[in-house]
Amino acid sequence: MEVYNNDNQRDQTEAVKQFFANNGKALAVGAVIGIAALVGWRFWVNHQQNNALASSDRYQQLTSTLKADNPASIQALASFVDHDKTSYGALASLTLAKTYVDKSDLQNAAKILEQGLQDSSDQSLQAVIRLRLARVQSELKNPDAALKTLDAVKGDNWTGLAADIRGDILLNKGDKQGAAAAWRQGIKSEVSPAVKQMMQTKLNNFS
Repeated sequence: MEVYNNDNQRDQTEAVKQFFANNGKALAVGAVIGIAALVGWRFWVNHQQNNALASSDRYQQLTSTLKADNPASIQALASFVDHDKTSYGALASLTLAKTYVDKSDLQNAAKILEQGLQDSSDQSLQAVIRLRLARVQSELKNPDAALKTLDAVKGDNWTGLAADIRGDILLNKGDKQGAAAAWRQGIKSEVSPAVKQMMQTKLNNFS
């Protein structure tokens, strides 16, 4: 048995030597490529983290100094939205849109919200932007566009809020039955008690 073990070990050793002789260069190249890929991945992750921190700092700075009566601060935030293609740019679009709405500049509010939608892949953030955009589009007397925007809202957490806005839009279009149906759907959804009570009050106005 011992002889068998010794012979087996020698065979294995020779096989390993032969393997590295035949494949040594390929293994070396593969190792170099693997290390390069790992280094590149870590560099990319660090780069993304640094960019996110820079975007966060810039967002905080611009939003904290934003003033409706200061055109320069509005332009600075608009420039940030234009150039920062991250969720911080999308968040900034919400802040900037509110400023435009307060100034009754609904066209620019809609434009900046549409831009914000393109800058984030986060479903919840996109839902918030679409809810705001639908309100603005309704105010711009474009109810069909507003309803289409609401159709794109994803996530059960937003169903109730979308239904409330949909009801308001349909009511403004003169579709009382559609509005009532939307609010009934919203009341059944997962939404805060305050919003449910608001929709119930709207429904009660039809009785």
